[in-house]
Amino acid sequence: MRGAAAWAVHAAAGALAAVALAHTLWHGLAEPGAALAFGTLVAVGELARRDRPGAPDHQGAPLGSAGALAYALLGQNAGRPTHHGVLETVAVVAAAALAGIVPHVARGRGPAADHLARRVLTVAFAAACFQPLYNSGLLEERVGQGPYLVVFLLLLLGLTALCDAVLATALGGARTGRPYGPLLRDGLRAQLGIGPAICATGVVIALGAAVAGLWAIPVFSVPLLLTQLSFHRITAIRTTYRQTITSLARATEIAGYTPPGHSRRVAALSCAVGRELGLSERELTVLEYAALMHDIGQLSLVDPVPDGATAELPAAEARRIAGLGGEVARQTGVPAEVAVVVERQADPYREQPPLARIVRAVNAYDDLVGGSRHPGGSLAALEQLRLGTGHDYQPEVVECLARVLARGGRGRVVPVPPG
Repeated sequence: MRGAAAWAVHAAAGALAAVALAHTLWHGLAEPGAALAFGTLVAVGELARRDRPGAPDHQGAPLGSAGALAYALLGQNAGRPTHHGVLETVAVVAAAALAGIVPHVARGRGPAADHLARRVLTVAFAAACFQPLYNSGLLEERVGQGPYLVVFLLLLLGLTALCDAVLATALGGARTGRPYGPLLRDGLRAQLGIGPAICATGVVIALGAAVAGLWAIPVFSVPLLLTQLSFHRITAIRTTYRQTITSLARATEIAGYTPPGHSRRVAALSCAVGRELGLSERELTVLEYAALMHDIGQLSLVDPVPDGATAELPAAEARRIAGLGGEVARQTGVPAEVAVVVERQADPYREQPPLARIVRAVNAYDDLVGGSRHPGGSLAALEQLRLGTGHDYQPEVVECLARVLARGGRGRVVPVPPG
């Protein structure tokens, strides 16, 4: 069923792009200058794209997204009505986007086919909602050319963003097997990042070109380009910070206190469970950092715990190690929430903050499956966690963990070599 939804999205986008290109080749470009200018903007935006794992497609190429939306909403060019229509809009955007991602594909870093499908369908949606109304004169009659037109365009772009989030949910659900609800929440939250800047820039470029002509395109593109560069710098800083925490977390592995790859497995599976529970991006970041550092307190032990498995220690000893870990985490300068999760991970779940409940359950699962205590493997480990839901583990977290593992999600125990 999920695969059929993804196939339907790709097929609809491919058919629409093919029809639009054929129509444009047969009839020619109604607005060659505008097509060249906006096509160049979309292509340059794709060339300048920088993807990061888990980010929405438009965040990798915000300039291309803004240019495509502006072209879909272009009703006048320097005071003269335009006549490019819906199919020409789709054809120009699809061709320009494809030209812009070819160099990325050649280097093996191109975006997935999902990106092109979403771009084609969202631009077609925006153009289909605007161009017929504007060209028929109905929009000017009902809304006019004043501030109400701006409000209408912003509302239309809001609906377009919702359309993009729904498409991303359908494609992401088919690819990952995750439930549609959490995926849609993630998509809508992601739209709140650089999304408003993309929508605002698209509206400003369209309105600016309507008055000043195509010279408005480079002028109004500069602020978004600077915003994109700032986002990239922030992303680079966060990546470096995460790498530092990951290196610090590996200290327990290098010292022989925990098995190789344990902290990374716990972090990956904890984030998968967190997404299943619908956590926000900030909560997932705190959860990941805490999961990476959850065993840092073991460095204070004279004799290592066998296999680093703190889940089977006496409760008082596990809490003592967790408290030491929290102190170490505070000294590293991580957010205070991370240190709280680390130091509270061994408490009874009813006394824990929500993120600590996830770390405790996932850590216990990896300890049980990674060692020799449960030859029955994953099912036996999950059964033991369920037996502990009266005091140690939150039932909802354990069931989310079971669903993630049943789908073959991230965090399945696979031996990870050092480094």
